[in-house]
Amino acid sequence: MLMAHETHPEILKRLRRAHGHLASIIRMIEEERGCLEIAQQLQAVVNALDKAKATLIHDHIDHCLEEAIGPVPQERRAARQEFKEITKYL
Repeated sequence: MLMAHETHPEILKRLRRAHGHLASIIRMIEEERGCLEIAQQLQAVVNALDKAKATLIHDHIDHCLEEAIGPVPQERRAARQEFKEITKYL
């Protein structure tokens, strides 16, 4: 059975915020609002989704991966942290 991780509430909060922004963008397009304003709101949704994705991936690295391979010794945790850092370029 899969268990929710402590980051899941944060991820849900970000996704709900993105959902609200997306609904507002749809209304903005229907109301024929300016492209600059719409583009700014689209970027806010993209940023929220990117942050939710990064949080989920980092949580997976910290918990699920370690659960599968076993505890990471202290001297190897720097490599795991570097791996987490490089995921921002995906």
